[in-house]
Amino acid sequence: MIPILTTLSVISSWYGPGFHGRLTANGERYNQQALTAAHKTLPFGTRLRVCYQRCAIVRVTDRGPFIPGREIDLSKGAADAIGLTDSGVGRIKITRLN
Repeated sequence: MIPILTTLSVISSWYGPGFHGRLTANGERYNQQALTAAHKTLPFGTRLRVCYQRCAIVRVTDRGPFIPGREIDLSKGAADAIGLTDSGVGRIKITRLN
Protein backbone atom coordinates (compact mmCIF):
# COMPACT_ATOMS: atom_id res chain seq x y z
CA MET A 1 0.00 0.00 0.00
CA ILE A 2 1.21 3.51 -0.80
CA PRO A 3 1.17 5.70 2.32
CA ILE A 4 -0.45 9.13 2.06
CA LEU A 5 1.93 11.87 0.83
CA THR A 6 4.76 9.44 0.13
CA THR A 7 6.24 9.58 -3.35
CA LEU A 8 7.34 6.35 -4.98
CA SER A 9 9.03 5.64 -8.30
CA VAL A 10 7.28 2.76 -10.09
CA ILE A 11 6.93 1.20 -13.53
CA SER A 12 3.73 2.22 -15.28
CA SER A 13 1.97 1.44 -18.53
CA TRP A 14 -1.30 2.63 -20.04
CA TYR A 15 -4.42 1.03 -21.47
CA GLY A 16 -7.10 2.42 -23.70
CA PRO A 17 -8.87 1.61 -26.96
CA GLY A 18 -9.64 -2.08 -26.38
CA PHE A 19 -11.23 -1.32 -23.00
CA HIS A 20 -13.11 1.91 -23.80
CA GLY A 21 -16.75 1.62 -22.70
CA ARG A 22 -16.29 -1.60 -20.74
CA LEU A 23 -17.10 -1.80 -17.05
CA THR A 24 -14.19 -1.26 -14.68
CA ALA A 25 -13.74 -3.20 -11.46
CA ASN A 26 -15.55 -0.47 -9.51
CA GLY A 27 -18.58 -0.63 -11.83
CA GLU A 28 -17.96 2.54 -13.84
CA ARG A 29 -17.65 2.55 -17.62
CA TYR A 30 -14.04 2.98 -18.67
CA ASN A 31 -13.41 6.24 -20.51
CA GLN A 32 -9.97 6.13 -22.08
CA GLN A 33 -9.80 9.95 -22.09
CA ALA A 34 -10.54 10.30 -18.35
CA LEU A 35 -7.76 10.72 -15.80
CA THR A 36 -8.02 7.32 -14.15
CA ALA A 37 -5.79 4.42 -13.17
CA ALA A 38 -5.80 0.73 -12.36
CA HIS A 39 -3.97 -0.54 -9.27
CA LYS A 40 -3.98 -4.00 -7.69
CA THR A 41 -4.69 -3.00 -4.08
CA LEU A 42 -5.39 0.71 -3.57
CA PRO A 43 -9.02 1.47 -2.67
CA PHE A 44 -11.28 2.68 -5.47
CA GLY A 45 -11.45 6.46 -5.44
CA THR A 46 -7.88 6.91 -4.24
CA ARG A 47 -6.38 10.00 -5.84
CA LEU A 48 -2.77 9.91 -6.99
CA ARG A 49 -0.46 12.53 -8.41
CA VAL A 50 1.44 10.84 -11.26
CA CYS A 51 4.48 12.41 -12.93
CA TYR A 52 6.59 11.53 -15.94
CA GLN A 53 7.43 14.46 -18.25
CA ARG A 54 4.46 16.33 -16.70
CA CYS A 55 2.11 15.63 -13.79
CA ALA A 56 -1.62 14.88 -13.46
CA ILE A 57 -4.05 13.80 -10.76
CA VAL A 58 -5.75 10.43 -11.40
CA ARG A 59 -8.39 8.41 -9.57
CA VAL A 60 -8.18 4.62 -9.08
CA THR A 61 -11.20 2.99 -10.76
CA ASP A 62 -9.93 -0.40 -11.88
CA ARG A 63 -7.68 -3.35 -10.98
CA GLY A 64 -4.40 -4.16 -12.66
CA PRO A 65 -1.87 -4.18 -14.17
CA PHE A 66 -1.46 -7.89 -14.67
CA ILE A 67 2.04 -7.82 -16.15
CA PRO A 68 4.82 -8.63 -13.66
CA GLY A 69 6.91 -5.67 -12.59
CA ARG A 70 4.30 -3.03 -13.35
CA GLU A 71 2.71 -1.21 -10.43
CA ILE A 72 0.02 0.92 -12.11
CA ASP A 73 -1.84 1.19 -15.40
CA LEU A 74 -2.96 4.65 -16.49
CA SER A 75 -5.84 5.50 -18.79
CA LYS A 76 -4.81 6.80 -22.20
CA GLY A 77 -5.94 10.28 -21.13
CA ALA A 78 -3.68 10.15 -18.07
CA ALA A 79 -0.75 8.82 -20.13
CA ASP A 80 -1.31 11.64 -22.65
CA ALA A 81 -1.42 14.20 -19.83
CA ILE A 82 1.95 13.16 -18.38
CA GLY A 83 3.72 12.38 -21.67
CA LEU A 84 3.86 8.57 -21.33
CA THR A 85 1.80 7.62 -24.39
CA ASP A 86 4.59 7.31 -26.94
CA SER A 87 6.93 5.23 -24.79
CA GLY A 88 4.04 3.07 -23.53
CA VAL A 89 5.89 1.98 -20.39
CA GLY A 90 8.06 4.06 -18.10
CA ARG A 91 9.19 4.81 -14.59
CA ILE A 92 6.85 7.40 -13.08
CA LYS A 93 6.56 9.04 -9.69
CA ILE A 94 3.32 8.58 -7.81
CA THR A 95 2.12 10.34 -4.68
CA ARG A 96 -0.99 9.20 -2.85
CA LEU A 97 -3.17 12.21 -2.08
CA ASN A 98 -5.98 10.60 -0.04
